[in-house]
Amino acid sequence: MNREKASWWDIVKSVLAALLGVQSDKNRERDFSQSSMWPYIIIGFIAVALFVVGLITIVSLIAPS
Repeated sequence: MNREKASWWDIVKSVLAALLGVQSDKNRERDFSQSSMWPYIIIGFIAVALFVVGLITIVSLIAPS
């Protein structure tokens, strides 16, 4: 098994693809072969937080005060 190390950009792309449900098998296998899960968890929390803040911002702009 080729254990190529994922860069931070690869981790961000993998997390976003997983959130959308379009992760490829090749990338999923690469992600699960990494030695640490913490970068994926941290980027995942950041992505979800940005998504929630974005939704709150959109709703507050659209909904009347």
